[in-house]
Order: sequence, then C-alpha cells, then structure tokens
Amino acid sequence: MVTFDNINRAKTDPEYRNIFIEENEKFILACAYKAVGRFVTKSDDVWSIALIAFNEAIDAYDEDKGSFASFSSLIIRRRVIDHLRVEGRYDKEIAFDMSDMDTQDEDDPGSKALERQVKTKVSQMSREVPSDASSAITVKDEIEALKAVLDGFSFSFFDLTECSPKAAKTKKACGEAVRCLLGNKELYSKMLSSKMLPIAEIEKNTALPRKILERHRKYIITAGIILGGDYPLLSEYMRDIKNGKDGRSVDPPNPGIPPVVVSILNLLSI
Repeated sequence: MVTFDNINRAKTDPEYRNIFIEENEKFILACAYKAVGRFVTKSDDVWSIALIAFNEAIDAYDEDKGSFASFSSLIIRRRVIDHLRVEGRYDKEIAFDMSDMDTQDEDDPGSKALERQVKTKVSQMSREVPSDASSAITVKDEIEALKAVLDGFSFSFFDLTECSPKAAKTKKACGEAVRCLLGNKELYSKMLSSKMLPIAEIEKNTALPRKILERHRKYIITAGIILGGDYPLLSEYMRDIKNGKDGRSVDPPNPGIPPVVVSILNLLSI
C-alpha cells in the first residue's frame, strides 16, 4: 500500500526508491498503456518515458496534491503524450471519454441528466476538437485526477451543477473563502486530511456567513483543490478567484477543450 511515508522515504533513500518503483511497475505499465492505447512492455521506449515520469512524480508529490496514484498517473500520461507528439506518433482521434468516471448520484436528477448529456456527446467530441486533441485529453486527465480527490470528500464532480454560486454577492463570498484556504497552508492541509471544509476557522478569519459556507461547501472545496493542486488547465477557469477578481467568467486560452466540457467547467468560474 502506498502511503505518504513510503513516498517521503523514496524521495531521500535511493535504494528504497528502486524497491518502491519495482513494487509499482504494473501500475506504471498500466498508466503507459492508457496513454498510448496499446499493450506496453518494458522493452518499449514508452516504458522509459513512463519510468522517468514516475520518478518525477515521486520528487514533486506532497499531500496537498491528493492521492499519489492520481497525481503520478497524470504526470505519466502527460509525459508519454508529449513524447509521442514529438515523435509524430500521437493519435489525434482519441476521444474525450467521461464514461469511466463512475459518477453515482441517484438522488440528484439534475446532475444525472447533465452526466447523461455529457456521455451522449462523447462519440462526437473527436470531431468537435480542432486539429490538436491533446488539450482535451489533458483536461480529461485533470478531471479524473480531481474526481479521485473529490471521492475522498464523498461528493462527485457532477454535484457542482447544484452547488456553484450564482448571485454576484455569493460568488464574491465564495471567492473570499477559497482565498482564505489558499493563503493558510495549515488550514488547507487540515481540509485535505480531515476531508471536511474547516467552516469555523474560515468564518473566524473572514467573517463570512456560516450559511454561505455550508451551502457552497462542495464548490469551495473543489475550487481550493484545483487552485492549490496540479491542475493547470482547470485552474484557467478559476484564475480570477486566485487574483481576487470575482463575478466574471473566464475564457481559457485553449481552444481544444470540447464545448460540453466547457459548459460544465464554466460552473467553476466566478
């Protein structure tokens, strides 16, 4: 079982790092397989890229980045795709597929309806994406990594359809709560370890109404995780929150993101 202690030890103990990598070879191969869409062996050049990426993930990981499995999988996939693109072997027809995100929200018909809408669009997305599909796949990676973190908080990515702030005043308050988390590492770490929003501490530090913090708890947690973690594309939707500019949508500069995914992610933008 991978623990934070295992990874910390692997950072500083070269001999143990070799053992740790050997114990996770099947995981590394699986990540490489998902990136290239074919069986991968240790004799493939993709294996070398994946191995370097796994080492990179060990060095860069900390608890604030969510689960190590999700974080390292994201790094491996990015590095392998970058390598294939340079080699001219990247398949631009790979579709954005959210069908394996395993959302379970039977009590929320609105959320389920949106999920079904996304899934019906999956087969069309490769045609919707302009010449370079890599950005869509990277967004998929980030959403999957984010979903793995949100699972620990017992809510789904699709729950955000119902709890994102809409009124300008509420948006401003939620942005202030997110910045409070990002500006206090101890508070942020407490949220990640306890899997709960530290409402009392945020209320004390910001004087924000408890009612708003409780009602938009899922949104504030998600925004904090995205802006405090390794989600560069998703962060584009929320950069104004981090900069203290609330109440306006953000148009990310990357045109390769499918329209349906943009509509979902725009719920995160305030």
